[in-house]
Amino acid sequence: MKHILLCLVFAALAAVPRAQTVADVVRFAVIGDSGTGGDAQYQVGRQMASSRSRSPFDLVLMLGDNLYRRASPEVYASAFERPYAALLADNVKFVAVLGNHDSPESVTYPGWNMNGQRYFSFTRNHVRFFAIDTNVLDAKQLEWLEQTLGTSRELWKIAYFHHPIYSNGKRHGSNVELRVRLEPLFLRHGVQVVFSGHDHMYERLKPQKGITYFVVGSGGQLREGGVRRSETTAAANDQEQLFLLVDVDREALRFQAITRNGAVIDSGAVPRQPST
Repeated sequence: MKHILLCLVFAALAAVPRAQTVADVVRFAVIGDSGTGGDAQYQVGRQMASSRSRSPFDLVLMLGDNLYRRASPEVYASAFERPYAALLADNVKFVAVLGNHDSPESVTYPGWNMNGQRYFSFTRNHVRFFAIDTNVLDAKQLEWLEQTLGTSRELWKIAYFHHPIYSNGKRHGSNVELRVRLEPLFLRHGVQVVFSGHDHMYERLKPQKGITYFVVGSGGQLREGGVRRSETTAAANDQEQLFLLVDVDREALRFQAITRNGAVIDSGAVPRQPST
């Protein structure tokens, strides 16, 4: 009888959902089209540092157009190292992809942690990130992406790259050619969230075929009035430079879009879908 009671107790404990711990949360920031070296970029950098003092993170995804002038030691300093000096001093790791304004040789710049690669993946706990080069989306890269997505066993698969495949930006909008090539891979292998830049505004789209897309292209640049809202727009802002602060636990991805002045202009949660 005692043995039966113990078995019932252990079964009941196993059925109780495990409480989230700090180790279960992957927190990071996202910036895109940031590298102007202008006042707004510096303000975004200071706001990122301020947010980090309340919600610590040690990772920043850079979505391309990280520099708007040809790369040189002074340009790296004025448009990256100084705007984010407080974060870099605390060993926050920036991991970039290249945009159409970035110099190809920037893949070797140590501050962006690309390690000489145009595309790559890396993990943080239960999240795998896929950094994709949409400047040159060749057959070799697509083969790598298919294989790497297919062998990933993390709970979350998050892709990021420069050119959005869904966007209501007036200047560029959706890159349908890239969508035709990338979306089937995302759907086949269970990508849940995608971050892009290129359009100089912020937009969160309603889930497209189950995937949530963000355009975060106003980390330094801004095109006021640059979004044409449509039935696919969940939220948008084309009035302020901003960054995205993201928490990912085992059940959901939670986000806040924070302007350079500290206002939260969009927030919410993306529940995790079972990987295919």
